[in-house]
Amino acid sequence: MPAPTLSVKNLSLSSGSRNLVGSLTFSLAAGERVALLGASGSGKSLTAAAVTGSVPAGISSSGDISFAEGPGGRAALVGQDPASSLNPLVPVGKQLAIPLRSAGLSRAEAQEEAARLLARTGISEPRRFLPRYTGELSGGQLQRVCIALALACGSSVLVADEPTTALDAVSRHTVLAALRSWGAEGRSLLFITHDLAAAVSLCTRALVMEAGRIVEEGPMAKLLRNPQHAYTQRLVQAANAGSLPLAGAA
Repeated sequence: MPAPTLSVKNLSLSSGSRNLVGSLTFSLAAGERVALLGASGSGKSLTAAAVTGSVPAGISSSGDISFAEGPGGRAALVGQDPASSLNPLVPVGKQLAIPLRSAGLSRAEAQEEAARLLARTGISEPRRFLPRYTGELSGGQLQRVCIALALACGSSVLVADEPTTALDAVSRHTVLAALRSWGAEGRSLLFITHDLAAAVSLCTRALVMEAGRIVEEGPMAKLLRNPQHAYTQRLVQAANAGSLPLAGAA
């Protein structure tokens, strides 16, 4: 069996004597899209921070996080506020070109590849998009630029932490479509959300967190049909009460 692109073993996060995340163990296979579901305060975002190497100051961690060997063995992060990850004073094309030039592409090659990556995330007329600044873009466009930047960096794992929370319905749809294409060429996605409908449309497996621990995991379709843990049952019941499209998983 090939090694997982991401392996997390006995991850614990704490603040002083307070345990925030306790002994998480999970992995992502190549090309797999996995949802990490849970309510606010369940420890999802702290887990994302640990996987991407950005644990906040004052939080101590233990356990092991490893990536598949070879180029691109690292995780990129797309968060709720994509603008904070981009430089408002530098055009989008130049920001995308930085990792591409570092990988050895010429200036012209980097611009061509940047346009191609934007097109892969659903940006229309990407060459006209390259000279634009982040202040000219919508939230959905910014998220897709961040996904293109992760592609440019050669990341094998993308951690998407509530990336659709602040988006309107149309932008949400386009960002989910861009994330759905992430699994090409063996890349893996950890989709962190409290939005069960979004997770169902995107992921084939789910990890359910409550109070800093994984309380249930399995194929998305199985969790929808027969949730075992009380929190998962409430999550599915609440989604069904809202008439969300939960009939089948991605």
